[in-house]
Order: sequence, then C-alpha cells, then structure tokens
Amino acid sequence: MQSEAVCNCGRCKVRCAGSPERVSVCHCLSCKRRTGSAFSWNATYKSENVVSEGSFANFSRATDTERTNHYFFCTHCGAVMFYEVEMRPGMLSVPAGLFADAAFPAPQAEVFDERRVDWCTVDACR
Repeated sequence: MQSEAVCNCGRCKVRCAGSPERVSVCHCLSCKRRTGSAFSWNATYKSENVVSEGSFANFSRATDTERTNHYFFCTHCGAVMFYEVEMRPGMLSVPAGLFADAAFPAPQAEVFDERRVDWCTVDACR
C-alpha cells in the first residue's frame, strides 16, 4: 500500500509506503490551533517509509506536555504536510485528511481526551 498526501496548492506531496503504524485523533491545544478544528486526524509512519517532495518550511512549538513538535509545511499554501513529535523518534505523522481517500483507515485511538470539546465524539475510537 502506498498513500499520497497533497497540499492545497498541489506543490508539495508526501508519499507513505505501507500501512500507518497508528491512526489517531488528537484533542490537544497544539493540534486544535494547527488545524483550526476541534481535533486532528493523523496517520503515523516510520520515517523511512515517508518521502516528501516540494518546498517546505518548518516551525517548532511546545505541546501541552512541554515537549516539542516540529511541523513541516508548504511554503506556498501553508498546509502542514507532516510533523515530528519529540516523544516518538523515528516516526512522522501526516494529517490524514491530506490523503483525500475515503477508504483511508479509521482512527484507532484518541489522545488528549481531557481536552475534547463536550459535543465531540469519534465513534471509530469507541
């Protein structure tokens, strides 16, 4: 299985070989700010299974747990294409919506559930 994530303008791509190690949703404040949504939906792969193409910039920020995430985004449209989480070395996470695949695997886990907005439930994780 190979999946391809594409940014809004199409100038950046991320190709991921094999199945993700984990598919999850995250309710942390960092992900809410990154997506502008109530949670993020992410696919995590071993970094050797991820190849990027295009012009990327990056920024780093502290998370709710005081660890650092490193985000890589398209220099043209600003879409975050993948990110590294300090506590998961050797892994890269890709926002799953960038795959634009209705058959992409459902999330298996929720993290930072304590920050979940009251009206939100993710049935696939229950």
